[in-house]
Amino acid sequence: MNYWKLLVTVFFFFLINNPTLEAQGLDRTNLYKALETGQSEAIDHQLSVLKDIKGNDKTAFEGALLMRKSALLKVPAQKLNTFKQGHRQLELAIRAEPKNVEYRFLRLMIQEHAPKMLHYKGNLLEDSQLIAKGFKSLQPTLKAIVLNYSKTSKALPESSLK
Repeated sequence: MNYWKLLVTVFFFFLINNPTLEAQGLDRTNLYKALETGQSEAIDHQLSVLKDIKGNDKTAFEGALLMRKSALLKVPAQKLNTFKQGHRQLELAIRAEPKNVEYRFLRLMIQEHAPKMLHYKGNLLEDSQLIAKGFKSLQPTLKAIVLNYSKTSKALPESSLK
């Protein structure tokens, strides 16, 4: 009997001390919309929301947003530096959680649209396969985002997600 009380207490402690990203103020739909549209204001807003988020998710999302934002900058040196900063962050998050399907999806989206001169396309097939394999286990919101993206993606065709 005491075992169950302890288990329930630990479970609730974990929930309280590890809130979901949504509970921390991050709306995945808006984050992915900012990545899709590439509007500077939307990206900046999402980056400001991430300032209050903790953990590896922050590192991954911030990295992807910075890489997306780099395309909007005017000065070539700023573009490259911002892209590199985002690249470091996203790759750090992936190294920490190599089987995280969402991080791989972020990288696939960036790699698929990165200019060839950046030489950032080396993981498209690997990421596509991992995403397809883990697609069924995704949260419904993220599943819908991935499915919608796959309709126009060459690296992640919709047929691979079924």
